[in-house]
Amino acid sequence: MKKTKVKLIITLILLLVIVVFGYFRYYFVFGEGTKAGTMNYFVKKGYVFKTYEGRLIQSGIRSQIQGGTIGSNEFMFSVTDEKVAKELSSNAGSFLELHYKEYTHTLPWRGVSVFVVDSIISAKPATPGM
Repeated sequence: MKKTKVKLIITLILLLVIVVFGYFRYYFVFGEGTKAGTMNYFVKKGYVFKTYEGRLIQSGIRSQIQGGTIGSNEFMFSVTDEKVAKELSSNAGSFLELHYKEYTHTLPWRGVSVFVVDSIISAKPATPGM
């Protein structure tokens, strides 16, 4: 009787550890923030789980190990909300400010990026000088 109780307690503790580990690895929001730039790429793709993936081009200076070069930084992101995805699709090529959540790891149904855009702060037509 006592061995059964000990096994049950150990099993419950192990289950609790697995649940807590899974939460922090896949569902805990590590960081939140905003990114601004011109949307370059937005597509729905996947073999089993169709997810929305996008790329935002941020203007700026990117230095490399040997000398600095003027370049652009890419922000690759996923979208889980269908409403946000439709709004992003209609703003291709626009200058966007996006709010995102950063997770520590990806899930197949959430997308291929740890950055998940959950809202659009602003969308402006891109100007030729940008």
